[in-house]
Amino acid sequence: MRICVTGTGASLDAPIDPAFGRARYFLLVDSETLAVEALENAPGAHGAGVEAAQRMAERGVKAVITGNVGPNAFQGLSMAGIEIFTGATGTARQAVEAYQAGTLTRANSPTRGGHGRGLRT
Repeated sequence: MRICVTGTGASLDAPIDPAFGRARYFLLVDSETLAVEALENAPGAHGAGVEAAQRMAERGVKAVITGNVGPNAFQGLSMAGIEIFTGATGTARQAVEAYQAGTLTRANSPTRGGHGRGLRT
C-alpha cells in the first residue's frame, strides 16, 4: 500500500515535517517494501492543502502521516478516502514503523486552522 509521510528531507531518515500542505517533501512509501519516491513540494500562496490532497489522490495514496493537517486538506483527503494520521514525530522511518505497528493516531478532524494557524476554540 502507498502511504505519504511528510518530511523535511527526501529520505526515510528525514525528520517529519509538522505541516501537511506546506511540507518540504512528500515521501511516498510502499508500506511493504519501504521503497520511497520523494516529491518536493512547492506550495503556492493559497490552496496548498487542497493542492497537496489532490496530488496524493492522483498518486494512489491510501494514508497520510504528518504532524498536523488543516481543514481544507483534511476535507480533500477525507473525500478521496485517504486515512489521515496526525501527531507524528521523529523520522519518516519511525512514522512508517508506527503505522505498521498500528500505534498512530487517526485524525477525526483538522488539527490546524487554515493557513498554518492553530485551531480556534
